[in-house]
Amino acid sequence: MQNKLDLRRTLLSKRSALAADQRALFDRRLGDKIMQWWRSEKPASLGVYWPMRGEPDVHQAYAELHAAGVQLALPLIAGDNVPLQFVEWAPGEALRKDRLGTDIPVADNPLIQPQALLIPCLGFNADCFRLGYGGGFYDRTLAAEPRPRTLGVAYAFGEVDFASEVYDIALDAVVTEEATFHAR
Repeated sequence: MQNKLDLRRTLLSKRSALAADQRALFDRRLGDKIMQWWRSEKPASLGVYWPMRGEPDVHQAYAELHAAGVQLALPLIAGDNVPLQFVEWAPGEALRKDRLGTDIPVADNPLIQPQALLIPCLGFNADCFRLGYGGGFYDRTLAAEPRPRTLGVAYAFGEVDFASEVYDIALDAVVTEEATFHAR
């Protein structure tokens, strides 16, 4: 079993090595799986993410969700050791970078508590524990009550073997371009 730091390096390298056409195909498949999940779960509000560092780009699904009346929100980093906040957002609204380089709405949109979250995963294990960049923002967010439903979004090569830590919180499910995994 590799340590998390080595896994992060390996997975970031694999993500950056994806050819543009293959990435586009994988992202379309992921968007289709997200829509299948949404049709099953039907959350009225959904925290989404703006892709960075080669994360899956599922903007097509965001447009479909918005057209279906789902209230979307982007994460906002309020501080280093606090849960994420989510600010209302709609596709096409202008964005700006926050202090950590994350895209957030330019407008002073209201904060909401989404019923469910789409969470980008650098990697994940068989128990649906997420491997991110190591900041712990999503774990702190999921530790707070009420806990939203969660769907991790990852490329299939992100399924890796690692031990979860006591502060890690399993996601309800993870979708890849190939399959859907559910927490045990």
